[in-house]
Amino acid sequence: MSEDFKQRLKDYEDGKLSDEEKMEVEREIEKLEEYQAYVNELMDQAEADNNKRAHAKGKPSGLSPKKEKRIVRRGKWKARISNTLTVLSAFLAISIISSILTALFYGMGDPSRNDKYRDAIASAISISHPNIDVSLNSQGKVFFMQEVYGDMKKRVGDDRVTVGEYSVNFLFGLPSVKEDWNGLSTGTSQVFQRPDGKSEASALADAENGSGQQSAKEQKKDASSAKSGDWSRLKKLPEGTVAEAYVSFNRFFSTDELLKEFENLDMEAIWFAVDTGPDDRFGGHDGIISDPVGFPAMPVWHNDDLTVTSYGEEKSGWFGKVSFSGGHYPSLETYGDGELRNEHFIKSLRLLQEYELIADRVAPFIDIDASLAYVEQHGVQLYGAVVTGPVKELLTLREVSWVQDLRVGEVRLWNWSE
Repeated sequence: MSEDFKQRLKDYEDGKLSDEEKMEVEREIEKLEEYQAYVNELMDQAEADNNKRAHAKGKPSGLSPKKEKRIVRRGKWKARISNTLTVLSAFLAISIISSILTALFYGMGDPSRNDKYRDAIASAISISHPNIDVSLNSQGKVFFMQEVYGDMKKRVGDDRVTVGEYSVNFLFGLPSVKEDWNGLSTGTSQVFQRPDGKSEASALADAENGSGQQSAKEQKKDASSAKSGDWSRLKKLPEGTVAEAYVSFNRFFSTDELLKEFENLDMEAIWFAVDTGPDDRFGGHDGIISDPVGFPAMPVWHNDDLTVTSYGEEKSGWFGKVSFSGGHYPSLETYGDGELRNEHFIKSLRLLQEYELIADRVAPFIDIDASLAYVEQHGVQLYGAVVTGPVKELLTLREVSWVQDLRVGEVRLWNWSE
């Protein structure tokens, strides 16, 4: 607005203008009012447009409730998947770290903790399970868990028969045992009778001194007919079969003496029952021993029994290395070396003393401390053996003077090498 128009409006208000000047000012005012109305209309339209744009940003026009639910559901699933992936990634990282720590825990040392555990398990099985052999393997897991496992096998004739599966699971070195038998006769036949300490010769002498009427041959025949066991069952088995038998003696033998007795027989003694004293928790009353203690004819050697003759190392990866060695275990005469066998048996008992938890799980019915103390005091005395061979050859044991009982175990078709 110009200064001239402002002065004219002031003169119009003061009444200083002529009629013609007043009319001209009034026409100018009317024009200004029309301009103002048009400007107000433009302002209202602009405000309405701004409100529409703001509403469009806040909520899409034309979006149905169904689509809204779908969008919300999709957002929830995205959040769930994201959380799951985060948890899985953390679990994977923890598993990898725990696997490395587990391998270090069981693999460190020379011999390693894993090798020592396998030694103890193999020794406990050989001592407490007559004619059972387990070739042990080991598998490391996560979270400080380790499994030692293998098939349980026994000798029947010349064959090794699988009778079940054996596994020991470790958690931080704490063992738990699982035995899965195949339903074969593994329990009822594994019974021995402990002799009363008298030999058959002394029994015959007592009889001769008491009566003087019977000949030694007749007394021997009476003793043979009085023998207990599965002789009738063994007699009914067909000739073309081999069997496993649990044979009890009427006197004690040293290891060398017993091996010599089997040298000229067409059968093989494969496990020896060792006397650990009468009326104890692993023996039982009346001389019946259902949980015998003994050792196999072929020892289950330990890691430190190996004589290393060659050794080498190869680099593996950036920081690792692979070592390899060769050597041999002690050699044994088939019908001799009784002292070496006895020493290895006592060594195995001492090993189980060291690994008491493994002994309690693998051989829970055997008192290792009491067995070792008795053997160290009285020596290794044998009162029974697991024997295998042709059925008709096993029947000849009924005529052997020092056999008092026989129980039949597994039976198989002929597989014997004459």
